[in-house]
Amino acid sequence: MIFGIRRLLGRLNAYVWDDDLRDLAGLRKLLVFVLRVLHMLLRELMGGQLNLRAMSLVYTTLLSIVPLLAVSFSVLKGFGVHNKIEVLLYNLLTPLGPSGVEITDKIVSFVENVRVGVLGSIGFALLIYTVIALLQKIEAAFNFVWQIDSLRALSQRFSNYLSVILIGPVLIFSAVGFTATVLNMDVAQRLAAIEPFGTLMLFGSKLVPYVLVCLAFTLIYIFIPNTRVQFKAALIGGVIAGVIWKITGWGFAAFIASSSKYAAIYSSFAIMILLLIWMYLSWLILLVGSQIAYFVQHPRYMTLHREPVMLSNRIREQLALQLMYLVGYNHFHNKPAWSLDQLIEYLDLPGEPLHRVMRMLVDDGYLIEVVRDDALVYLPLHDIETIRLVDVITDVRTAQENQVVSLQHLTPLKAVDTVMAGMDSSRIAALGEQTLRSLVESVDDQLEASLKKLAG
Repeated sequence: MIFGIRRLLGRLNAYVWDDDLRDLAGLRKLLVFVLRVLHMLLRELMGGQLNLRAMSLVYTTLLSIVPLLAVSFSVLKGFGVHNKIEVLLYNLLTPLGPSGVEITDKIVSFVENVRVGVLGSIGFALLIYTVIALLQKIEAAFNFVWQIDSLRALSQRFSNYLSVILIGPVLIFSAVGFTATVLNMDVAQRLAAIEPFGTLMLFGSKLVPYVLVCLAFTLIYIFIPNTRVQFKAALIGGVIAGVIWKITGWGFAAFIASSSKYAAIYSSFAIMILLLIWMYLSWLILLVGSQIAYFVQHPRYMTLHREPVMLSNRIREQLALQLMYLVGYNHFHNKPAWSLDQLIEYLDLPGEPLHRVMRMLVDDGYLIEVVRDDALVYLPLHDIETIRLVDVITDVRTAQENQVVSLQHLTPLKAVDTVMAGMDSSRIAALGEQTLRSLVESVDDQLEASLKKLAG
């Protein structure tokens, strides 16, 4: 029997993992993709990193929820819809049952007691900092899912975060108000009296909250990670996460309604414990949806066994030359500068190792990061005629050496030292005085076609 189970598992593994997903089609491609995603999600959850990120966000949310709502409350007050914030909070905490109403009332009372005018400049600055720190923590969690190891530039963080804080609540309540207005129009009322339009409109009105949740998750997946997320990937992740969030809410509400022992055990702490659990589940679901969006956009990174993204010396050196070539090519031929997202898409590599090599080139003084049109782009720091290829290769090879482990600390062995010196001499002789300009002077038709495709 054990042998039969092993053989069945072997066939299942072969069915799911042996073929390239790009070579499959139809129902099998969908089934294999779903099974691979489930395997990857289970592995990520068992690894514990998503759980740790979700728990970290729970702690940060508790510290920042009142300042965040206070800022949003001030903005919404200017539009006369600040009272709606209580309804939004209640909807988010609906799975907590009566405890959700109590927590909502407490939070709203705290927010109403915040007087921005009497905080002073330092107090107001701390208030804004607390809110921005929350969004920065959220971005870091999503960047981890998308294998991006850097946050947005400081100027981008300030502008983008404030846009989310100030404009986000207005858009949410505008969408809700627009939906309610459309349903109350005379034309809509007349259609509701005609079947089957009435039944369809009733069914559609019940679906509106689910659609808004899925749409909110989709927008979060598009705008929060510090990378370009395709709408298709964000939409699939948003819909799945939204459905899971709603189903989890029903289950959590049923658990609270059927369980009376938690109040007897935890007494007055029961409300806070339930709130922490629900916040943890919400953040975990949000991160799981982002992970799904990542796998939809990068299906080839789904592997049977965990494979750390490591770069060999050969790949690191070649990638460094490719990055220098691409940046230098566009600079020399007066084309738009490359952003990190464009480089990731063109080279078809995970963001984290690519950014690691790019960071080496920036730290060694070959490239510079510049913010243009709210995007971080890369330019040569010096005249490309003065950048020698041999220097680039040498600096990349020695980039990770430090005072603890360096060439000077190794015990000298004459035979080995002779071989290494010969390799260095061969590299210098092969590259000679070639510069980045000599590498980018000619026009690359294949690259030109790719640049047009990226621009389109």
